[in-house]
Amino acid sequence: MEPGVKKYLIRIVNTLSLGLLWMALNSTFGIMYDYAFIHDRLSIGNILFYTWFLASLTAFLWWVVKIWSKPINFEE
Repeated sequence: MEPGVKKYLIRIVNTLSLGLLWMALNSTFGIMYDYAFIHDRLSIGNILFYTWFLASLTAFLWWVVKIWSKPINFEE
């Protein structure tokens, strides 16, 4: 396989795997452990979950932009 195509496919696999891991973690703690839902009042678990959610989303998007902004030389 050509090196440029290999680097491109590795970027795709890394982005998909980290994205799926991020979604699985947030779905597990948010939905299954009931931290995403505010029932009677706002609890410390809700605050921690949404703080984590926004911080990890920001970090994930920063990482994706950083990885995909580097050009790949397909002529190698």
